[in-house]
Amino acid sequence: MALACTADSVVTIENEVQLDAFIDSYNTNGEKKPIFVLSGGSNLLLPEQLNTIVLQPQMRGIEITAETGSHIEIEVMAGENWHELVTYTVNQGWYGLENLALIPGLTGAAPVQNIGAYGVQLEDYLQYVRAYHLPTQTWHTLSAADCEFGYRDSIFKRTPNTWLITRVGLRLHTDTNKILASYGDVQTVAQRYAKQHNRHQATPADVMQAIIDIRRQKLPDPKQLANSGSFFQNPIISQEQFASLQITYPAIVGYPMPDAMVKVAAGWLIEQAGLKGSGIAPILTHQLQALVLTNHMPYQATQKDVAAAQYHIAKLVYDKFAIRLSREPVWINADGSIGYEEHEI
Repeated sequence: MALACTADSVVTIENEVQLDAFIDSYNTNGEKKPIFVLSGGSNLLLPEQLNTIVLQPQMRGIEITAETGSHIEIEVMAGENWHELVTYTVNQGWYGLENLALIPGLTGAAPVQNIGAYGVQLEDYLQYVRAYHLPTQTWHTLSAADCEFGYRDSIFKRTPNTWLITRVGLRLHTDTNKILASYGDVQTVAQRYAKQHNRHQATPADVMQAIIDIRRQKLPDPKQLANSGSFFQNPIISQEQFASLQITYPAIVGYPMPDAMVKVAAGWLIEQAGLKGSGIAPILTHQLQALVLTNHMPYQATQKDVAAAQYHIAKLVYDKFAIRLSREPVWINADGSIGYEEHEI
């Protein structure tokens, strides 16, 4: 979001040995400032002053750990750019991550949010996470089950500043016929790419390119217009409430979920509330995608500006639909702790 923020100090970690060395030094230092783990920062809302020691994992590397005829297992270091990892794996003929293309940030942060898009979540392909447990100062390898993944959720997100992820293990497949292109216009655009290359069926590479195109059309480039992607989670409501809303709003967009629940498109709700392209300046919804909040005063706007816009949007949506919107980016307090409920109606 390119908010105004200054940290007390920043320590970059380029390998696990450096992390151990930092912890040894931290333990012998009399002053015990809080530690705050910061990856790429694309999904964070930072305060004007961060009174912590900021640790930035910047380890790089991708290694094949196992290979069969149909699958390949790789270990990816936390500092690898996520989108570059997706394009690299697809170009190598290793598939599964193509639906997660163009998600900003670094690989180490991907398990925290259990990133997902177009019907795929990271947990679908993650095998393990290697991470340092800061409170006990011990190394751990956590299985996918250990990570306690949920919708945009994980043990890492629920216990902030507890884990520093250094490696992620992924299991991908090599089947060019296995794709997931059922969301929105993905199938149509992917098939167009297939036709251009004289193929009857779209491949994972076609799906990846289709998703890149669609995201570029719908989502502003953070380098051009500061934003943190989808700002609100798609709310999950009961089928009963959804059916009731359909009577008044027949065009309401929803997707079936387990346990008689429906995931509603938050962008549709915001747009129908008359908030597309508006908000409280300098934080406004994007003119092409109401789900995205944009910062029109980069490095000058603050958390307070974001809070005002968030509350304004969430209140109008609730007043109209009786549906509560939850923020997706993580709110960071000055001491590095997480603000969960701040500014929600």
